[in-house]
Amino acid sequence: MFNPNIPDPNIFKTVLEPLLEDFQYWFSRSRKLLEAESISFLSEAEQTELLQRVVSAQQAVSVTQALMKATDGQAGVDSSILVTWHKVVTDCWQVSLKLRSQQSS
Repeated sequence: MFNPNIPDPNIFKTVLEPLLEDFQYWFSRSRKLLEAESISFLSEAEQTELLQRVVSAQQAVSVTQALMKATDGQAGVDSSILVTWHKVVTDCWQVSLKLRSQQSS
């Protein structure tokens, strides 16, 4: 019988898998930037903290991807976790934009 509280399992494959791949892409880029650059407008502690957030989020996304694969796409992610990951990506974008702006001046 159809349970309206359980989402269509295909939604995880069609929506969540590409979203997780996007998170991995942005976390990877951000990690490279934070590991390679000394960002003048961030203190060393701020840069280290952001890098730690990126690494932690990247690891969590990897675990989620592994769970999805192990359950044949039947695992999901709580939306509050997605919001947390999006906040990390947004913070990294802001740093990157500011850095690019400074470098172009």
